[in-house]
Amino acid sequence: MKPNHLSPADQQRLDDLHARLRAASARNIGYPTNQAFDYSELFRFLEFSINNVGDPFTGTNYRLNTMEFEREVVADFARHTEAPEGQWWGYVTSGGTEGNMYGLYVARELFPDGICYFSEDTHYSVAKVLRLQHTRNIMIKSQPDGQMDYADLRETLRIHRDVPPILFCNIGTTMKGAVDDLARIRAILEDLAIPNAYIHADAALSGMILPFVETPQPWNFAAGADSISISGHKMLGAPVPCGVVIARKAHVDRISRSIEYIGALDTTIAGSRSGLAPLMLWHRMRSLGEQGMRGIVQGCLERAEVAVQRLQAHGIPAWRHANSVTVVFPKPPKSMMEKWIIAPKKDIGHLIVMPHVTTAMLEEFIEDFAQALNSPS
Repeated sequence: MKPNHLSPADQQRLDDLHARLRAASARNIGYPTNQAFDYSELFRFLEFSINNVGDPFTGTNYRLNTMEFEREVVADFARHTEAPEGQWWGYVTSGGTEGNMYGLYVARELFPDGICYFSEDTHYSVAKVLRLQHTRNIMIKSQPDGQMDYADLRETLRIHRDVPPILFCNIGTTMKGAVDDLARIRAILEDLAIPNAYIHADAALSGMILPFVETPQPWNFAAGADSISISGHKMLGAPVPCGVVIARKAHVDRISRSIEYIGALDTTIAGSRSGLAPLMLWHRMRSLGEQGMRGIVQGCLERAEVAVQRLQAHGIPAWRHANSVTVVFPKPPKSMMEKWIIAPKKDIGHLIVMPHVTTAMLEEFIEDFAQALNSPS
């Protein structure tokens, strides 16, 4: 069927949008979205209404789906997160917020009266999720480097020892790239003799970094996580927001429901789900392979360290955590914010060295930063 043609004015609007996005992408240095990808091999699948409705492991009556590919994607993520063999379940989500919502949903279903603990540096969407789910919660102080304040956590848990805790942990905080120490948190629970607890790990960005470094911080299922959310459009890269959530199967089995209309188990947050997102993640992971991904991560980490050193050489107090591509510095002047796409918060800013952020981009940014600081206001 031949599509209707746009009016010249509407066509011009699309052309203008494309030009604007292309120009902006060359200055996107503050948000963790990888723009170095090519999915042209998958364009032919845009002619289908692909819908992965229901549980990817039980099938569905709607046969225009990519669940076979989704299962392979989730299995790859399970391997990278050291999920226990045969004891995990997961699916491809619309992004980190849905993944976090799923982990907190499972936790709330297991512990209806539980209290969720999360730090000051947790992503803003988590407080919203907790309000939506009517989950009791307490914010824990953060250390200056962005990690959870473990002393404050211990004391707060001690006061509420009679209530099952739901621990929301950051595996790479939004602004500072800090990783909450899951092993240390598990040790606190054991020391306080708290047997029933749930740990969800928000590994939106670092979940596709830490599996490919030599000495990762304790962060995954082997370190005590009950569920983990990882974004797909961040380090891997995709033109649409997407991600993967994985949880211990025993927990998921307790909350699943069978729905006759779709011929599937209702185990996901969303009903209709993108069938293109799993296909893109599958294509990306198969194209890169483990060695390719390791090389990309190593390159980003090396460029991040060079950026820290070059900024410091200009007198700008920049720093980053181990295994982090997030470079933190004082909030840049307004002129910098107008030219570059930077994420500020209070008195700091950051750049995130994603695969598309080249050495040339970093050099230009650093030169602009140094000149802006030296220019009269």
